[in-house]
Amino acid sequence: MVKIAVFASGSGSNFQSIVESAEQKKIDASVDLLVCDKKDAYVLTRADKHCIPVFSFSAKDYSSKEMFEKEIVAELQRRDIELIVLAGYMRLVGPTLLREYEGRIINIHPSLLPAFPGLDAIGQAFTAQVKISGVTIHFVDEGMDTGPIIAQEPVRIEETDTKEDVQKKIQSVEHQLYPTTIQHVISQLQRSVN
Repeated sequence: MVKIAVFASGSGSNFQSIVESAEQKKIDASVDLLVCDKKDAYVLTRADKHCIPVFSFSAKDYSSKEMFEKEIVAELQRRDIELIVLAGYMRLVGPTLLREYEGRIINIHPSLLPAFPGLDAIGQAFTAQVKISGVTIHFVDEGMDTGPIIAQEPVRIEETDTKEDVQKKIQSVEHQLYPTTIQHVISQLQRSVN
């Protein structure tokens, strides 16, 4: 069983779907740590309900990204974490984490990358009046949503949809696609070790 750390900054709906998938044995993994950079994020409540350990930090308490990432790496290594799953983590991963976990950090993004990278991808798609957006899961590199794509699923945007409608459609796809893709990545990791 692969030990996962989930990184999140917000409400944690993807965190919830990953934890439930692990509990229901839909993925061959255990969620052994939540890393959160927002002291008041609802994801912390979700972690508490599932008795998942938390590493919570505030970036402004550190002199540099390198300093807080070194502390995160130490915590990940102490818990033998093998895979990092970003689920609404609103920070660019820096070289300190990338070096230690190269090829073992994945992210979910609410658009069909390379379209609409960065913040508020759903708002960007809505403003651009595209007919189709979607969900992308990709490996993390040093860029903003630029790593190799693992999986994508389109989501149709109807003319009558509000931004909230689009967000609900995209989240519904995310909650199915992310656990499935995590299992695919875990299978690859396990094959490469054996």
